[in-house]
Amino acid sequence: MRAVLLSSGLAVICSLLGTRLAIGWFTKHGFGQPIRDDGPTTHHIKRGTPTMGGLVILLSATAAYLVATMLTGARPSASAWLLVLLFVGCGVVGFLDDFIKVYTQNNQGLTSRAKMAGQTVVALGFGILATQFFADERGVRPASQYISTTHDWGIKLPLVVVLLVIWFIVTATSNGANLADGADGLLAGTSAMIFGAYTIVNFWQNNHRCGSLTPPAVESQCYEARDPLDLAVFAAAIATACIGFLWWNAKPARIIMGDVGALAIGGALAGLAIMSRTELLMAVIAGLFVLETLSVLLQMSYFKLTRRITGTGRRIFRIAPIHHHFEHLGWDEVTVVIRFWIIAGLCVVTGLGIFYADWLS
Repeated sequence: MRAVLLSSGLAVICSLLGTRLAIGWFTKHGFGQPIRDDGPTTHHIKRGTPTMGGLVILLSATAAYLVATMLTGARPSASAWLLVLLFVGCGVVGFLDDFIKVYTQNNQGLTSRAKMAGQTVVALGFGILATQFFADERGVRPASQYISTTHDWGIKLPLVVVLLVIWFIVTATSNGANLADGADGLLAGTSAMIFGAYTIVNFWQNNHRCGSLTPPAVESQCYEARDPLDLAVFAAAIATACIGFLWWNAKPARIIMGDVGALAIGGALAGLAIMSRTELLMAVIAGLFVLETLSVLLQMSYFKLTRRITGTGRRIFRIAPIHHHFEHLGWDEVTVVIRFWIIAGLCVVTGLGIFYADWLS
């Protein structure tokens, strides 16, 4: 608990102060955000707002975790280093995307193929290391070869299938977080709630680890996660780093997170879900990301289908992802963000409720 509190405090302070410094530095060096022309017209005034603020979240959370771990006399675990791999690896892909946009002052950064290639390398590297190495004294590795909701179930999957599942989770989650980063404060506020939930999940798992309880618990009331306490410490650091960043990112945003922050957050969330054995539960806890992604997939699919049938593509939403649709309907950006925060909060509460109900059962 001390490590969780310490990492939380350090991360929010570093993020709060670091973001203020980043605003000045990025402004001085012309790191301004280009804006998509087909987006809400109210967003055009954001052109030139300092971007790549997600770097502060990434550095603050990672540094806070490492310092808190060392100050409490522990060492970073294998699970934590693997989470760093996803967090930083996806962040590097996002950084390259952001840098190209800023350098060319065009909203098109990395090509979709290049971005997918980068995410694939990170995801597969994580998958191989997490499933094949770093077994603890119980023989438990950071990631399993089963599908999980709150516990492993079904049959053990072949390694190739597991790697494909991990690749899908990492790319889908990082891209889902990226799609939610389109309104001031939306992603930062939502992420603070989601990673706060994973702090609770991992802390609970640490207190109910299989083999550590006296008397031994039944299988449904203990968890096989390898390093749940370390994951809780890291999740708390990311949650509070997002809160510190939100101070400057709330409307009117003084700085924008950028792909470096959005992809890093999505990658870290995927890692937490995989290593805490809650991949399917994550789809509920991070339900807002699922909603944003589905809105884009439905929009693209319907447009292609109607163009093939009628020759003229039609749209379900005025624009996707869905939060922009409501802005086009005339909702103020603050109204959209607050209402989507409410949806995100309901998803988080529902996910935690499912997690706890499963333990009680």
